[in-house]
Amino acid sequence: MIPMDTAAPIYLDYAATTPLDPAVIAAMTQCLATDGGRGNPASLHGWGRRASARIESARAEVAALIGAAAEDIVFTSGATESDNLAVLGAARAAADRGRHLVSTRIEHKAALDPCRRLQKEGFAVTLLAPDRTGRIDPQALAAALRPETVLVSVMWVNNETGVIQDVEAIGALCRERGILFHTDAAQAVGKVPMAVRELPIDLMSFTAHKFYGPKGIGALYVRAGVRARLQPLLYGGGQERGLRPGTLATHQIIGFGAACTRARAALAHEPQRVAALRDRLWAQLQSLGGVHLNGAGAPRVAGLLNVSIEGVEGESLVTGLPELAVSTGSACNSASAEPSYVLRALGRDTELAQSSLRFSLGRFSQLADVEAAAAAVRREVTRLRALSPAQEPQPPVSAAQLVGEAGGPGREVWIRFRLRVEAGRVSEAAYRVYGCPHTMAAAAWLAEQLPGRAVADVVPGTPQEWAAALGTPVEKLGRLLTLEDALRECQRRGAAV
Repeated sequence: MIPMDTAAPIYLDYAATTPLDPAVIAAMTQCLATDGGRGNPASLHGWGRRASARIESARAEVAALIGAAAEDIVFTSGATESDNLAVLGAARAAADRGRHLVSTRIEHKAALDPCRRLQKEGFAVTLLAPDRTGRIDPQALAAALRPETVLVSVMWVNNETGVIQDVEAIGALCRERGILFHTDAAQAVGKVPMAVRELPIDLMSFTAHKFYGPKGIGALYVRAGVRARLQPLLYGGGQERGLRPGTLATHQIIGFGAACTRARAALAHEPQRVAALRDRLWAQLQSLGGVHLNGAGAPRVAGLLNVSIEGVEGESLVTGLPELAVSTGSACNSASAEPSYVLRALGRDTELAQSSLRFSLGRFSQLADVEAAAAAVRREVTRLRALSPAQEPQPPVSAAQLVGEAGGPGREVWIRFRLRVEAGRVSEAAYRVYGCPHTMAAAAWLAEQLPGRAVADVVPGTPQEWAAALGTPVEKLGRLLTLEDALRECQRRGAAV
């Protein structure tokens, strides 16, 4: 087991990337530290032949994990490149026969963005919506197929929810009609037993760093006979049978092969162990109440748990969990306030989509990690819910107590200021707030500025000045305007009583 820094957060983000397995580190180090990786594998001298032989050995290990033949494997820089090669390469190669693709609204952007690129090139793209469990109905897919459809791309396991698609049924529909079927299997390989040559799959993308291998190396499985129906994205050199030219990274490929060997051995027992940890975590979180399992009712990969939690804002929740490395469905830490498009496609409203947490467990996760994570989430959800205006009955307004509120349920900000007034001045300021960390920090800071101020002058400066004082990003300025609205409401009510 890899020793972990006890001061570091508990790592529960295996779906984003996995730590390197010690066997992978050893294999790559041995390659880099000896003459094994010195030669260019395309060279014909002894050094080159040795490097080439090591690459072909690793290629066989990669193929064995997915139940393919070594000649079916094309090395790439990762699943993103593999997705691009599959989607763009297959569509462009078939452009003279048809210009229609079918995919889904819940694909990774590595597949969706190539589809958008093809639309600019004159292709039509149909994006199917999942049901509320996150599954794509094969019959809905069949209804979307046209005579001019040349490619269907549906991911095997969703990277946010862990929902497993029925790729066998979908692939069979495509095979019957002579349509190429591609699946992004980045979250499936190494976690789901597979024999891809026995399935109606033509193209499959995956990457080493999702199962304890190095970043920067992946592969595209290309079924026998399909290579001629794929157009390369790059030219020059002729490596990988002309589909992906460029000098092969011997040490990364060797690490990839070692990761595949380890993953194949672990498939007999690791999914059951990790699923038990996931189920324990879900049982602990359920006790909070108002917690929704995203993907409930659908088959899901063992190590991934995605939940939406009522009454909290996602970024504030994650910020309050420094002891955990998890991801959130909130995009509030960027210039966009757009929530997870995957969760929105499942029917979650904006508030629930933004208040989601994705826990992903793996080879080095232990029961103690799950227990600590559950306790931390319970603590922080309880704290944030207690701060929300939803937890407080609407307070009465009088000359002695002014109340100003702005935003509201379902909005990105909900703020309520309560000001106690004596002789026309604020003697005490309290607040309730729902929002991102910048919003919450600004509300607390403003409450500190208010005591002693005259009610007629209760707004201390402008939101722009507050942002400068607090270092609030410019994209969050609109949220500070909501705080200003609440204080203005206090001011108006003070003038009226």
